[in-house]
Amino acid sequence: MPALEFRGVTKRFGSLTANDAVSLVIEPGEVLALLGENGAGKTTLMNILFGHYQADQGEILVDGKPLAPGSTQAAINAGVGMVHQHFTLAANLTVLENIMLGTEGLWSWRQNTKAARDKIAAMARDYGLQVDPDALVGDISVGERQRVEILKALYRDARILILDEPTAVLTPQEADSLFATLKSLTEKGLAVIFISHKLHEILAVSDRVAVLRRGAMVGSVVTKDADKAQLAEMMVGRTVTRPKPEPMQAGKAILEISRLTTSGDSAAALADVSLTVHAHEIIGIAGVSGNGQQALADVLCGLASGFSGTVQLHGAPLPAGRPRAIVNAGVGRIPEDRHARGVVGDMEIWENLISEDLRSDAVSRWGIVDRGRATARAEKQIAEFDVRCEGPDAETKLLSGGNMQKLILARALSREPSFILANQPVRGLDEGAIAYVQERLLEARARGAGILLISEDLDELMALSDRIAVLSHGRLSEALPSEARSIAEIGLMMAGQDGGEKAA
Repeated sequence: MPALEFRGVTKRFGSLTANDAVSLVIEPGEVLALLGENGAGKTTLMNILFGHYQADQGEILVDGKPLAPGSTQAAINAGVGMVHQHFTLAANLTVLENIMLGTEGLWSWRQNTKAARDKIAAMARDYGLQVDPDALVGDISVGERQRVEILKALYRDARILILDEPTAVLTPQEADSLFATLKSLTEKGLAVIFISHKLHEILAVSDRVAVLRRGAMVGSVVTKDADKAQLAEMMVGRTVTRPKPEPMQAGKAILEISRLTTSGDSAAALADVSLTVHAHEIIGIAGVSGNGQQALADVLCGLASGFSGTVQLHGAPLPAGRPRAIVNAGVGRIPEDRHARGVVGDMEIWENLISEDLRSDAVSRWGIVDRGRATARAEKQIAEFDVRCEGPDAETKLLSGGNMQKLILARALSREPSFILANQPVRGLDEGAIAYVQERLLEARARGAGILLISEDLDELMALSDRIAVLSHGRLSEALPSEARSIAEIGLMMAGQDGGEKAA
């Protein structure tokens, strides 16, 4: 009997059909990879399964029994567990408290912590999910937090586990540990739905791949019979080839950072960071999330002023704490969080496109925005950067992740900036969108821009970067040619080990 079965599941949002008669079967002990480009309907389908949404048509069966629609509690009671990409843990509570949270009755007069400890210890031993139950979640590593999320689901007796982009913030070693855990889980009969855009991981960990395109199931393939090119083509409906950088001679220094230190004692603060980015050069910054990347990005975007050391652009001090002056100085900004920092979702597309250019003659007259000029320019940018939307008057929040990222690229790159901060530019994007974003960055490099590429995707860094440095606990290693380091060495450095190399 299948562990999980979708039968003709359809979900509409107004005129948009997010899921179109989706049918899918998942067997016990199987890792099914769910693949699809941004906006293909993967998240909607999982939200229907977990009770966040209710399908307009169709049904879901768990162990052969119909699942009550629109109820998260019903999904949990049926044995469905979900580990989101962004963890839902309370940092000020212990591991044990996080796992037990919400599992006991409202009127229970005391917690049965001994039974909980015994159950957690058994699960940790059986599945290789070792973690200190008394540690505060705020004090443990990202990899350990993911173990806690998985233990939370298993503690509730999950038999079907949904993992959404589970390796997005893990080192390669932590990802390997997760894959070993998944093998242990499936050996004991759990069914796993693995959602990822990293094709090499899908090929390594899954038994079967199911592909959604524009809300419809377009097919599935046994993983051992598939390759990256085939999966990419199934996902986007065409052949996809990621661009490769041409060898280029680095030019003059564009950005020079010397002994940059930001306030705070945590790993998220910078400590004595020095780095130079040249024209025609991409410098990759690797590191586990929370090790100083945001502090570095805030300084370079003009969002931070409380720091020591020097930051110079073309030999002149970079304006501290003044975002408008930063943009006017020739900095293109691609922020990490496209929703919170990249765009204003309730504004129309043309408004977001001019948000860094309000006083430009291209969109204003005598300091007042000229709607006609702004809209005309937005139409040109939408066409040039292939932003798929209903037009410049559409609300930005209606865009898929990939098209929202294209909008941000259009705003940042249309000005032809001399320095570009690209912070996680392809996070959560599908193969087609990844190839497009990387192509535009390489075009800017060829034009003469210097690019600082902050990414947790080591494959991306190795493919695009001329040099790579690692941020760990706020300290930056020496930036060496990408071919001088292996992914394994970078992973060790990300985890706080020197990997046998000298740090700057």
